[in-house]
Amino acid sequence: MSRIWAKLVGMLSNRSFVGVDKTGNRYFTRREEIDGFMKEKRLVVFKGEHDPTSIPVEWICWLNGQRKNAPTSEEMAELEARRELLKLNVARLKEEEERLAKEGKFKTTRVSKLAGPDLKSYTRQFADAYAGEAATEPSNAEDETKSSEPSGLGESFRPGTWQPPV
Repeated sequence: MSRIWAKLVGMLSNRSFVGVDKTGNRYFTRREEIDGFMKEKRLVVFKGEHDPTSIPVEWICWLNGQRKNAPTSEEMAELEARRELLKLNVARLKEEEERLAKEGKFKTTRVSKLAGPDLKSYTRQFADAYAGEAATEPSNAEDETKSSEPSGLGESFRPGTWQPPV
């Protein structure tokens, strides 16, 4: 029991204050011996209730060891100003797009995240190559009907319609 108490008191007294963020969360470091090596542990003391979403990204990177030094208050102020400027620029661009769309000078096209490459232009480069091969080789209609590969390029190709031969 005394060992646990000593460790608890050591954790509280051994920590040094590093900084505070805009929500009031306080950040500390403490030196701890683990497996015979002295290691630095980084921790946060939340203001109010325990809300991990209130931690800014820069402090998260510092807590995880992705940053060597803790973010300074000047750095945090500069980053906050950049984020505000970015929000203003996005709002201006949306207003400009809407204005141009109303005037008919700008088409708003939404591209889904799942949109793939333009397959028509991709298959066009091979259509010319296959056309050249077909001209040099004698055509054999019997071989074409026995093929188990799907055929068709460009406009005639429809995915999912090919069935294997019976």
